[in-house]
Amino acid sequence: MRSKFLTSIWALTMALAMPSAAQVTVAAAADLNAALTELAASYEKSGGGAVRLSFGSSGNLFHQIQNGAPFDVFFSADLDYPNRLIEAGLAEKSSFYRYAVGQLVLWVPASSPLDVEHRGMDSLLDPSVKKISLANPEHAPYGRAAVAALRHFGVYEKVSDRFVLGENVSQAAQFVESGNAQIGFVALSHALAPGMKEKGRYWIIPPDSYPSLQQAVVILSHSSKKSDAAAFVDYLKRPQSTEVLRRYGFSVPEKASEVKP
Repeated sequence: MRSKFLTSIWALTMALAMPSAAQVTVAAAADLNAALTELAASYEKSGGGAVRLSFGSSGNLFHQIQNGAPFDVFFSADLDYPNRLIEAGLAEKSSFYRYAVGQLVLWVPASSPLDVEHRGMDSLLDPSVKKISLANPEHAPYGRAAVAALRHFGVYEKVSDRFVLGENVSQAAQFVESGNAQIGFVALSHALAPGMKEKGRYWIIPPDSYPSLQQAVVILSHSSKKSDAAAFVDYLKRPQSTEVLRRYGFSVPEKASEVKP
């Protein structure tokens, strides 16, 4: 009897430790950290299934998916990576949804003497700027946008020897916040995130100075939880969810885009 009791307790403990069968595993671009964390929590509270989030640069997550990483959903900071997954048969074409457009800003700590709000890109040329942080353009859309903006304003060659590259745009923000760089290119969503917006000041880089940061999500072909994944993506299309994205500085399309651009 005691043996059966212990076996039952062990089985119950293991069941509680195991993730829910309906748990959706999400790979998401780093600029979504605050917004998607909030949305996943509200989704679960509303009765939706459990959501596990993994953040990183879109390029690194793309390569992980190519190599078989067990994600169900991929939120990219661009349109290219989701479309490449569709072309490779690794994502469902019908699930493609352009959920937001991101914005790039120049950010400095609140204590910085740099007048970034008024000097804008010229702030980078200040003698006090020894290090400039940005996401690695090799695999981060925000990094590529930063390089494009620097070239647009004609300052790339003047400051490129001072770059500190983060693995993603979140790490680029951390470099400035920690003092490892005096100024950095970060997502507006980071500048507006709780815990960050009181710590710094920023200048919104004109959107016409870099390729539009249109962002898309796809459900992955190998997912065994496509219906649960679709339910979570659909939740993000609701007005209250798009309002959260807007609060973090994203522009939100009026209608879902389910075709390749």
